This record gives sequence, structure tokens and C-alpha cells, in this order.
Amino acid sequence: MNPPLADRMRPKNLAEYMGQGHLLASDKLLKKTLENKQLFSMILWGPPGVGKTTLARIIAAEVDAEFIEFSAVSTGIGDIKRVFEEKSRKQLGLLDKSRTIIFIDEIHRFNKSQQDAFLPYVESGLITLIGATTENPSFEVISPLLSRTRVLVLNSLTEDELSNIIDSALTDKDRGLGLKKSDLDKSARGLLIEMSGGDARNMLNTLEIAAQLVGGAVITKKDIEEAFQKKALSYDKAGEEHYNTISAFIKSMRASNTDAALYYLARMVEAGEDPLFIARRMVIFASEDIGLAVPTALVIANEVFKACEVIGYPECQINLAHGVAYLAQCKKDRSSYDGYFKALADVKQHGNLPIPMNLRNAPTKLMKEVGYGKGYEMYSKESLLPDKIKDKKYV
Repeated sequence: MNPPLADRMRPKNLAEYMGQGHLLASDKLLKKTLENKQLFSMILWGPPGVGKTTLARIIAAEVDAEFIEFSAVSTGIGDIKRVFEEKSRKQLGLLDKSRTIIFIDEIHRFNKSQQDAFLPYVESGLITLIGATTENPSFEVISPLLSRTRVLVLNSLTEDELSNIIDSALTDKDRGLGLKKSDLDKSARGLLIEMSGGDARNMLNTLEIAAQLVGGAVITKKDIEEAFQKKALSYDKAGEEHYNTISAFIKSMRASNTDAALYYLARMVEAGEDPLFIARRMVIFASEDIGLAVPTALVIANEVFKACEVIGYPECQINLAHGVAYLAQCKKDRSSYDGYFKALADVKQHGNLPIPMNLRNAPTKLMKEVGYGKGYEMYSKESLLPDKIKDKKYV
């Protein structure tokens, strides 16, 4: 079976590797490390299709190390531990003097206790671990493992880099589409690059499908649209992109930037985010950021939440859009939110300060006699706070 174009075009050495100049330029850490035939354990963190696996393989080739590859999706932790133990025994017994790189793709899919199993082998230096992840290692990789590795961030490929990859695929007669004499027009190239989202693997495989559709003719924008079908958004509901998007959404409403708020809403909806999660954040926002400026904003936000509960997707996206546009355009007043947390800080600092006597409940004769409720005025302008903080102003 013929492998997909992206696999056939996978770079075999640094000269073919595209992108990541911040790591591989002549004066950069990784480049110098490889030139000196040195190794260190590392976590390669970056979006899909930027060359994490490829870079790991090239590193192994550059330093003449054995390369053993696993995927956390399809491999159990027990299998990996057995390889660790076997390689460690051989090297300790001087039966194997070669260096070994253990590569674990999607390392974030191993839970915290499973990741603990790597620690003694990485710490001993007998094994070099290279992990690859699309998720923020700060959240997904345990601290002890992070402290024993270097996190190298891989960036999305630029438009120029992606365009160069397309050119290589179109002209390479051994691995690419050179024998098919395929080509694509300018608008098709631009759309292919845009819809790939910086993912070279996705881009190349789509290019191959488009080339098969046209059978040697020039690939057009319409052919690219047909090959892509629907662009899948990068959005892990438990990962960093989830938190980045909801953060951008809230901050756009806070800035009264309706256009940006609707855009980030659309991204969440298109990626399949739970509408109740979005609506719940809007209810919070109505009190936190709008507050006293437009008290009815909370009513609107609650009604949007109820609409999402009753209607669901796809129709409730209209209710969400209505609510987002309204909340974004409301005047903002955080005084009730800020005031509450100032009061809470005083509660935590001072504990249960004595409540003024005139505010205390006096259900019995004895309590009245000792002064409970004495001097209470319904519409008093005096401070009703405990004596120790009676001059405090929260709002």
C-alpha cells in the first residue's frame, strides 16, 4: 500500500526539514547540541503537523542513536517500561554501548502516575526520552518529569514555509507528485495554506486528494474545497486552546468589542463546545463586568442559559449570539464584584468581628435588656460595619 503523501515527503535530515529556525539556526541550542553529538531528554510541544515526530527521528539520526517509537494512544505503559528496563540493563552491563532514544508521541495522554514510571530512567541518563505533545506541558506533564527535561516549543509553520513544502511535493518525482505533473493555481494554493492551519501533514494529504480528483489537470480553489470538505478546528475541551478561546471571548465582551466576541463564540460553537458552558460564562460575566451599570443584563444572560437548556444546538447558537452582542454592548461596572472581594478579604483577615449591637436580633427580653437592637434606625446614614472596620468603603 502506498503511504500518504505527508508520510512519503517526511524530511530525512535537517537540510530537508522546514521551519523551527528558533531551534535549528546555527547559533541555537538544538543545532549546537546536534553538531556536538550530544543528547538531552526533551518535550517537543507544538500544534499538529509541524514536524515533532520528524524532528525526533532526525535527532536520533544526527547523533547515531537507536530510535524506539511509541504512541501513548496505542501503547500501554507496561510495554514502554519493559523497553526502558531492558535497555538500561544492557547499558549498565556494557552489553550495548549505543545510545537509545525513546520517543513517545502524545505523551500527555499518559496520566500523572503513568508518567512517574519514566522518572528513574530519565534521571539516570541511560535513556534519552523525547516526548511530543500538542497540549501545554505545564498542565499535562508532571513537574518532576518537566524538571528532568527541556521543553522545546515548535511553532506553526509560516505561509512561506508551507508554500515551499507544496513546491517540494509537486516537483519530487520519487516521493511526491512530480510524475503526475500536478500543479495548482494561485487561489488554490492560498486556500490550501489557509485551511491547513499550519498543519503540513493535513495540507499535503489534502493536496494529494485534490491531485487525484483532477487527474493531472491544474488544481483549482474549488478542488481544494472539495478535498478539504470541512476544516477541523483545533480545540481540546480539556486543553490549553479551550482556555485560550474562552479567555479571548470574555475579554472581548469586557472590551465591548462585539465583533471579536462573536468571532470567538463562533469558534467555540463550530468546535462543538457545550452551549451551557458558554452560557454559564455569560451569566457570570453579566454580574462580574456589567453589574450595576445594567442590572437587567443578568436577566438576559439567564434567559440565554435557559434557551440553551431547552433548545440545544444548532438553534441555540442564535440565542448565544443575541446574548453575546447584548452583553458586549452594555456599559460596564465592576464595582459590585470588586467591592465584594474587598469585603471578603476583610472577613478572611479579621474573622468574625463583633456585629454592632444596634444590628443584632433581639427575640428575647434578656437580649433587649443587654442592648441587642438598641438604637436601630431603619434608614440610618451611619456605618453599619463592625467598629474595627467601620470606615471601610467597598463600593
